[in-house]
Amino acid sequence: MPRLPRLYAAALTVAVAALLAVGAALGIVALLEATPAQPNTPLITYETAGRGQ
Repeated sequence: MPRLPRLYAAALTVAVAALLAVGAALGIVALLEATPAQPNTPLITYETAGRGQ
């Protein structure tokens, strides 16, 4: 296998690093936008029935 010129190897390294950075950024954004399934139940409930009304 012939040796690649240094400039070509550097450009290839930069391109691969940029693709990895974009992929990581998109993955982080996808994780942050994912909403977990949460029940729609209130933490505090107030009973209003039968209070002198």
